[in-house]
Amino acid sequence: MAFTVKNNIRWVGKQDWELREFHGSEYSTHRGSSYNSYLVKEEKIALIDTVWAPYAEEFVANLAKEIDLGAIDYIIANHGEIDHSGALPALMARIPDTPIYCTANGAKSLRGHYHQDWNFRIVKTGDSLDLGNGKQLVFVEMPMLHWPDSMATYLTGDAVLFSNDAFGQHYASSQMFNDLCDPVELQEECIKYYANILTPFSPLVTQKIHEVLALNLPIDMIATSHGIIWRDKPTQIVEQYLKWADNYQENQITLVYDTMWNGTRMMAEAIAEGIRKADRDVVIKLFNLSNTDKNDVLTHVFRSKAILVGSPTVNNVMLPHVAALLEEMTGLRFKNKAAAAFGTHGWSGGAVERITKRLDDAGFRVLNPGITAEWRPTDDALAQGVSFGEAFIEQLGKTGQNTAGDLATCADSGKMRCQTCSWTYDPQQGEATQGVAAGTAWQDVAETFLCPVCFMGKSDFVPA
Repeated sequence: MAFTVKNNIRWVGKQDWELREFHGSEYSTHRGSSYNSYLVKEEKIALIDTVWAPYAEEFVANLAKEIDLGAIDYIIANHGEIDHSGALPALMARIPDTPIYCTANGAKSLRGHYHQDWNFRIVKTGDSLDLGNGKQLVFVEMPMLHWPDSMATYLTGDAVLFSNDAFGQHYASSQMFNDLCDPVELQEECIKYYANILTPFSPLVTQKIHEVLALNLPIDMIATSHGIIWRDKPTQIVEQYLKWADNYQENQITLVYDTMWNGTRMMAEAIAEGIRKADRDVVIKLFNLSNTDKNDVLTHVFRSKAILVGSPTVNNVMLPHVAALLEEMTGLRFKNKAAAAFGTHGWSGGAVERITKRLDDAGFRVLNPGITAEWRPTDDALAQGVSFGEAFIEQLGKTGQNTAGDLATCADSGKMRCQTCSWTYDPQQGEATQGVAAGTAWQDVAETFLCPVCFMGKSDFVPA
């Protein structure tokens, strides 16, 4: 049901109460989600984003009850992903000549999804669109938050920032403003959203937020593309994002594992006992990956200052749930976190060594080679597990700031590859668009350097 957001701004999106998986089955949505679309009715009328494709016909029918579709002057596509643009084919079939304002990458994305050459109007940061009544839409490119095409749109006069995926949550609610909904649920969904989606782009989050703040635009409301609209102290979520983007950690240690005959579980509990003996203040969480939602686990990894990952050895390797989580963590590129491995084995090992290597590859500070127990852990093996937990706390206290993920200093004059988009810096060629001359070694490239494709910073590069 449509409702007024502020003055002449109407929410015309869709609440999806039934959604339990998103991005295929990649992201769990225990509380559903919403696809937020906004109709701005001034002298000129603008529609900002649409909804996910399964609800396209419903969306267009409901929109037609709000306004004569032919009266829509502009369509703003902040993001080309199908959960935002999925109703465009149905809508454009009714109003085919209506201009669609988006970034250059947005037009590329929309053409790629729908194979249509609609009336695209390309915008860049600082471009504006006059709606009359003294109000303008101002566009701000936000590449890799979380796709290359992403942008935000700001409405002057009403001081509303249509932030797209930034500051959102997958959260269906009948109370669509942050001062009305459950604050605990809102916080849980916000940090889960950041941890599982935006973590790899944290350097860009910080950079883009400061860029927007430097515009000195008043912000009375942040209207997101998913979940709750921020109208009560809206910049509180901006401040929270700055904290989360800054190598975030709480005083928490998380143990994650899978187990076949409970031996690895027993080792996890023994290690946790040792951690508790050595540090009474630290929060300890244990998760069996075979019966725990992986996105919830990854949220706890994000919150933790250290993790321990465990698996029994099967065919000389780790169990699949553990391998999958390590692959996810590699992609999320957590920073400022320590780690170690543990497990059990029968006639031969291998899992602990593989986990240790994967943790190192993922950018964790691996504190030791790990611990493994043979067969079902004996009392002596469990005692060793307790001692291992105590030693882990001691090693953690001696470890400085995270440097495992900062590989920029590891390369002398070789090629460097962006982990986000795989663009490669070749010192023999340099990067003319940023004033980097041919023959410039990586360590001599300015720290302000950005990948020319996805705009990630130097810390995102690894030796090619």
